[in-house]
Amino acid sequence: MSWYAPRHLDEALALLAEHPGLIPIAGGTDVMVDGNAGAAGREYLSLAGVAGLRGVRETPAGLVIGALTTMTEIGRHPLVCRDLPALAASARATGAVAIQNRATLGGNIMNASPAADNPPVLLAYGALVVLMSAAGPRRVPYARFHSGYKETGRRPGEILGEILVPFPPLRAHHYFRKVGTRRAQSISKVGLAALLAGRPGAWECVRFGFASIAATPILACALAATITDTDHGLPRDEELAEALGRDIAARDDIRSTADYRRRVAMNLVREALAPWRLQGGFDASN
Repeated sequence: MSWYAPRHLDEALALLAEHPGLIPIAGGTDVMVDGNAGAAGREYLSLAGVAGLRGVRETPAGLVIGALTTMTEIGRHPLVCRDLPALAASARATGAVAIQNRATLGGNIMNASPAADNPPVLLAYGALVVLMSAAGPRRVPYARFHSGYKETGRRPGEILGEILVPFPPLRAHHYFRKVGTRRAQSISKVGLAALLAGRPGAWECVRFGFASIAATPILACALAATITDTDHGLPRDEELAEALGRDIAARDDIRSTADYRRRVAMNLVREALAPWRLQGGFDASN
């Protein structure tokens, strides 16, 4: 395999424009996995040394996270832990410590696995991705970024530079849970991230992002609509399950069955909504 290792963004974009077949990588945690799957002879553009694509900064609208920011940095960063606790939790759930020290948020997105831990959270938070090229930056709502299994909306000549995550509503309920074979270093059978704010009849935000229940990470739009369209209380479990069934496209595979995924997904939805069932609303001050 061949490697290019630029040090500056302009250099990286020029190389990509000159060699459109280059595959951008960051931490490189899946390079050997791809090689064992028969992807030998590829040419890679290593972004690991490119300055300016790493770190977290605060803006009036939200947090901007560089694509090269590692899982370890995200899981520990005080701004992320304060404002986006579900993202911090998903970073701490990604692989083992050694993987977290190298794996990046941008790589987790661009690898485009439907079982990845961070994408459901970014969907629930309403994130945007910033794609950079020699022609300039392009913003894309993350909910429209994955076009199919292991496919993204990245165009030739582009690299993922930043992820923009708007501040959630005040007093919102942040939820993340990953269900796997074991508690650590496991690929999820089902993953759910939810952002909920308000109350029945006056919701500010209702978003459910799922992993491992379709060919891509998905927003459960039918489920959210069923909840927000109900004026008094929460819909019955039967209504929630019917709506979730319209969102899910789970299949049997080596890790689980479609029926198991549907049941677990519904259990996670119940758990995310538990504060409203127990006390009629969520109070972030408690």
